[in-house]
Amino acid sequence: MLPEHDVEKLYAFGSVMTDEFSDNSDIDLPVKFGEIPFEKYAGNYSELHEIFESFFNRKVDLITENSLSDPYFIKKISQTKTVLYDG
Repeated sequence: MLPEHDVEKLYAFGSVMTDEFSDNSDIDLPVKFGEIPFEKYAGNYSELHEIFESFFNRKVDLITENSLSDPYFIKKISQTKTVLYDG
């Protein structure tokens, strides 16, 4: 599924990686895509997001690596970030 959506790397961070994860928690997944044509990017992202929410049966925050610019947020992510897929 991940190669078909041009995923190069997939991570998890936040409460899903800690003892604080609960039935009410969402799942935070930073993703790095490969080269995707601009006209296919939104559809690819949306489809992958829907797959994850259906699979986990809960809200998923799918965050693209290139959308991260806040140094504080990047540091926060790195504290619990774990590689799930490295294609």
